[in-house]
Amino acid sequence: MTMLNPTPFWFLRHGETDWNAQGLSQGRTDIPLNHVGLAQAERAARTLAALGIASIVASPLLRARRTAEIAAAAIGLPVSLDPDLAEVNFGSQEGLPMGDWYDDWIDGAYTPEGAETFVQLRDRAVRGVNAALSLPGPVLVVAHGALFRALRQAAGLEANVRTPNALPLWMEPPLAGESAWRITPAKLAAEV
Repeated sequence: MTMLNPTPFWFLRHGETDWNAQGLSQGRTDIPLNHVGLAQAERAARTLAALGIASIVASPLLRARRTAEIAAAAIGLPVSLDPDLAEVNFGSQEGLPMGDWYDDWIDGAYTPEGAETFVQLRDRAVRGVNAALSLPGPVLVVAHGALFRALRQAAGLEANVRTPNALPLWMEPPLAGESAWRITPAKLAAEV
């Protein structure tokens, strides 16, 4: 398994989309943020603006790119895009309700027709994060839920845990003698 570089970083899943709200599998389908997602991104941006972030790298998909652009405007930095941070290709499951197949996909027992395997996603996600971590830090990575599940597995954590939309997460490598990374959610800025 490809390993994450032991460098702390911020991770931000994109804000909500209509398909998130409906429980549909988005994958590579390029769905924009809805009004809730835009508000979530604005709130996350207010939090991130105070954290000393030096570089921002995002998935090129619209929902993540727009979330990153909102954060970047608050921080005063440009956004770099990396296709390795794009959401998984869910193949024949895109646009359909999330179902029982998802656990089997993570376990490697099932891959939808035309989709990436979970292992392929994990290797791509780690490659994208490691590339981002070569930039001045702390780095903010803005990406997707399934991609974060893959990063969780690479970080020695349970993979199949849902990540909230637009909640900044501080990722810290294991201390000496530990095997798993630590994830600490940021305290969100108050509403303005």
